[in-house]
Amino acid sequence: MAYKTQITTIFFSITTHFFLLLIINSASSQQILSTESTSNAATTEDCSNRWIHIRNLPSRFNLDLLTNCSEYPLFGDFCPYLANHGLGQKTHSKSRSWYRTDPLLLELIFHRRILEYPCLTNDPNVANAIFLPYYAAIDSLRYLYGPDVNSSFQHGMELFEFLQSDEPGIWKRHMGHDHFLVMARPAWDFSQPLDNDPPIWGTSFLELPQFYNVTALVPEGRAWPWQEHAVPYPTSFHPPNMACFEAWIQRVKRSRRTSLMLFAGGGGIAATPNIRRSIRTECENSNTSINSSSSSSSSSNFNVLERNGIYSKICHIVDCSNGICEHDPIRYMRPMLQSTFCLQPPGDTPTRRSTFDAITAGCIPVFFEELSAKMQYGWHLPEENYAEISVFIPKEDVVFKGLKILDVLMGIPRSEVRRMRESILELIPRVTYRRHGSSLGLRTKKDAFDTAIDGTLQSIKDKLANM
Repeated sequence: MAYKTQITTIFFSITTHFFLLLIINSASSQQILSTESTSNAATTEDCSNRWIHIRNLPSRFNLDLLTNCSEYPLFGDFCPYLANHGLGQKTHSKSRSWYRTDPLLLELIFHRRILEYPCLTNDPNVANAIFLPYYAAIDSLRYLYGPDVNSSFQHGMELFEFLQSDEPGIWKRHMGHDHFLVMARPAWDFSQPLDNDPPIWGTSFLELPQFYNVTALVPEGRAWPWQEHAVPYPTSFHPPNMACFEAWIQRVKRSRRTSLMLFAGGGGIAATPNIRRSIRTECENSNTSINSSSSSSSSSNFNVLERNGIYSKICHIVDCSNGICEHDPIRYMRPMLQSTFCLQPPGDTPTRRSTFDAITAGCIPVFFEELSAKMQYGWHLPEENYAEISVFIPKEDVVFKGLKILDVLMGIPRSEVRRMRESILELIPRVTYRRHGSSLGLRTKKDAFDTAIDGTLQSIKDKLANM
């Protein structure tokens, strides 16, 4: 049985690679989706200051890396999630918009989408930006989980040597200031100091002087952005047309919010004080006090709301320990649709994919660190709008000062909650990566990819102007 499973995995990997190689590598090498041949043809006026040239990289920098999808046991097998150009398998056979998407494959998703960009040019000399279709996060696995871990300071050097030897004028024109790429892991994973011996964690790609000028799009940036800009984690929602998108929006609007707050995640079981432990404790105590008809303040406030027919549960926990929710959106999306507030505590790093799942479900995110979103996603979640789309509660006040999350959330007037949810609905297109090959109607709405491209072009323009 194990032998048959291994053969199936190998066959799937080879088949996936063949089709990806046929569709993506052919397109990027020949640049067939130029401005003259795209189905969504753009005029020269439309593309002013928006031209992008895709560097023709050898397949060892992208598609060949996908053939190693099952070679990192400590990380996991990501072969099943290569389907549909990185969106993953459909959640069920009749699904049109929902997939089992792995965030690691944002590089593949982005690569496929940029081939549909209407302002591609074969001439790098007229391009406003140069895209490097390098799967940096996937390539980093061999350093993070493979036998090459002790040479992680070399990550990226092979790419740089290629850029210097193959049409070096493209790089030298602006010394890399006009180049950008996608890296589907937090920037910290690429920020190991070059002199760490032995290496601690991560690779040194962003520490290499050779790449200081390149713009990197990452799901989480560092506190002092220099090279990188944060873009949304991909959720499992990838609508193919306006009808599917609007149907989801209507479902979000109609959904009855029967839970006041929800936490979908793991952790919080250690003895040491931390925000996840505080959340679990408060949720368990609140629900216990409700069930036992306690006379506590929280219970009293909840009973008032319950009599008004608003909530039937004060706090809902979806246990996502050991990654069981990672590729199964049904586990957490239904509870999110039924909740008013979704708690977003930091984990190993400040940001969470769950933030964008919550927004997609119309659930108001509650942050406990400003680095979780406010200081990250300036292109997609403008900082000046944070009070309209989220709640902020300092984690120190909860963990060490006894502040109850429940008291803060119950103190928000219902009219303000309604306004916040309306603002959340307007954000859904900006944090959604629509499906490749989507309808022309849906393309009129800027999605997470479009917003990232606009931000990248403006960032590169500003850099070049200041040179």
